[in-house]
Amino acid sequence: MAASMEGSAPNPDNVSGNPVQVENKQDILNLADMIDSLIGPNKKAFHEGKMDIGMPQVQQSPEQLTVERAMESCVFKSGISGVLGFGLGALIGLFAASVDPVDPDQAAKQRARDVLKDMGKRSLFHAKNFAVIGAMFAGTECVIESYRGRHDWKNSPLAGCVTGGLIGYRAGLKPAIVSCAGFAAFTAAIDHYFNLR
Repeated sequence: MAASMEGSAPNPDNVSGNPVQVENKQDILNLADMIDSLIGPNKKAFHEGKMDIGMPQVQQSPEQLTVERAMESCVFKSGISGVLGFGLGALIGLFAASVDPVDPDQAAKQRARDVLKDMGKRSLFHAKNFAVIGAMFAGTECVIESYRGRHDWKNSPLAGCVTGGLIGYRAGLKPAIVSCAGFAAFTAAIDHYFNLR
């Protein structure tokens, strides 16, 4: 059989060099009909522009979407920052009260109850201040980000300026301007530092 294939003239239709010879076009049509009967009419169309890459995602329930929207709201972010600021301020106040210099004249008169009461007052004072600053800053940043529609480096300095200006305005216009510039520079420096890491 090999000798008969070597001696036969090359077929101009058989460009790929496939030794299988197709006798007529009817065989090709029968193959297409056979594939259609095997696969069936429920073929998926191939959309070239749409490729699913990555892990399949599970459809979220309406309750999950509601919780997600609530957690992304400015009120929630501001509240969480206020609570965390309160906790951080309480710790800082506790530390500040513990490193206060001791007056030698009153050292003999001080009782543990008085020291603990002073530490509690200090902690509460710092906790309230940090809670207000944290809630104001987070809420302002969220509102600015929502208004601008962008999440970039400008949001934090703008929120810092507004927060500092509002806090400093109680003392007057000049302290408000200085506080605005100070808060904006501080938040820009913090953002720059954390974005470099």
